[in-house]
Formats: sequence, structure tokens, C-alpha cells
Amino acid sequence: MSAHTDPTTHHGGHGGHGADSAHVAHVAHRGHGGGQAGGLAVSAEGYTLDVDSAILAAGPRQRVGFRVLGPGGRPVTEFVAEHEKDLHFIAVRRDTAGFQHVHPVRDEKGDWSTALDLEPGDWRFFADIHPAGHDGTLTLGIDVAVAGAYAPIPLPEAARTARIGAYDVALDGALVPGEASPLTLTVSRNGEPVTDLEPYLAAYGHLVALRVGDLGYLHVHPEGHPGDGTTAPGPAIRFLAVAPTAGAYRLFLDFQHDGVVRTAAFTVHTTETAAPHGEHHGHHAHH
Repeated sequence: MSAHTDPTTHHGGHGGHGADSAHVAHVAHRGHGGGQAGGLAVSAEGYTLDVDSAILAAGPRQRVGFRVLGPGGRPVTEFVAEHEKDLHFIAVRRDTAGFQHVHPVRDEKGDWSTALDLEPGDWRFFADIHPAGHDGTLTLGIDVAVAGAYAPIPLPEAARTARIGAYDVALDGALVPGEASPLTLTVSRNGEPVTDLEPYLAAYGHLVALRVGDLGYLHVHPEGHPGDGTTAPGPAIRFLAVAPTAGAYRLFLDFQHDGVVRTAAFTVHTTETAAPHGEHHGHHAHH
């Protein structure tokens, strides 16, 4: 179950509680994000994620083949596009290293293929889909093993900034169990605010949250969208996110600038209450 916000429902900012309340109501109405994390099952609501092989070789650009089987057991060939794609595919190693958000290609039979950079270890693959005729999006997940000597990486410490080359991304806000709370990610390059972010899949940023321990999956999208007349192309990208439970989460922000998609990663621990918007907090309760 992925926490997609409807791109047609947008708010220009956090100036009034009414906008946030409407957005929270929308998220709750869709049944996204509040009750449980998605991607914990290989089969859900009659659909199954089926991979060519559950054991893969390590290395760059490794081919991965899979399909989504429908209620009748046959590959699904018709989907409702969400943010310009029929299927969003996320791969992450169980220690939360190696995150990749890719968009596979599908043939007429319903077989998908993509290429991933795979280090040895246990991986989780997620397919975020909206099958035609189904009443909403869902996320299926499956474990695969990548052969080779595995050196797990400790969970990075919680931090409010992430560096990607010349870019810095600052995180403001908090994850609150069971509540929709605002998160703002602000992008700068060489110390200067980036005010010309480029649309990437009909948004200025995509945020994936994974619960540490079981990789329970949330997929959230920013408030507003390019061209709506109110959403600025940076430096701030605003989201509403719901942590289904207390705990530690890994956040991965994809954003595009100068024609390149970059990923900023954060470790976040939930707090009991939302941080006041516009303030940075250096301490969070560890649950």
C-alpha cells in the first residue's frame, strides 16, 4: 500500500490549517499510509510480484526480470499510470544501502525488465502499481539474494542534512506515528538555494520512506505539482508523511537538477509530536 497523494490535490503551503486538514482527510480517505506500511507481502488483494530468479549475481547493470500476476494468475498488462509511469520499482538492500528507484520496461506479454547495480547481500524489491480495474494503488515486495561476500553497513546516524556532491539537502519536520505531519526538504548547491528544480515524474521531488527492521514501505509525493501556479521549483519541497508506527525510518529523496536525478538519504526517528514548521530540531526521541 503506497501513500500516494493525488497530484490533482495540492496546496500552496502550510499557511493555514484548513489546507493541511483537507490534505490529511484526503490521505485518510484513500486509506494510504496511516494504518500500516506497504510492501511487506509478495501478494496482496489478488496481485502477486513474481521474479525470474530470487538469486542474482552481483555487479553493475544486472538484469532483473519480473511480472505482476493478477487475480487469475496471468501477467497484468494494463495499469493506471501514477506520476507518468505504469510501475515504480524500488530496490534496497536489507541494511538500507544501495537504494535505487527505477522504471522498468514491459513487453506485450506483461514481462518487465530493468537493470540494477547490485552488491552482495539480501535485497528487497518493491513494485508500486495501480492495476487497471483495481480501486487504488498497492505496493508488493519480494526478497532476493545477491551472491557474494556480504559486508552489512551500520544504520547511518540521524542527521538533518545530506550532502550529494555540490548539493546539500536540509530536512525540516518530524515523523509522528499515526499522524500526517509536514516534512520540508530544502535543496542548495554550493551554499546557494536551488530555485530551478526540474520536474521529475510530474513532481519536483519524490520521497520514499522505509521502516528500519522490516523495510515497511511508504511512498509520498510533495504538495502541489509543477505548473499548478503555486508550487515553486525549489529550494523547498514540501511533503505530508505518515509513519505507521514509532521507530527509525530511512528517507530517500529523488530530485532533478541540470538534467541529473540525485538521491539524498536520511535516517529519521519518530517523535511524539510534530515539530513546528520552519524550525530545525537536533534531538528526537528514540523508540
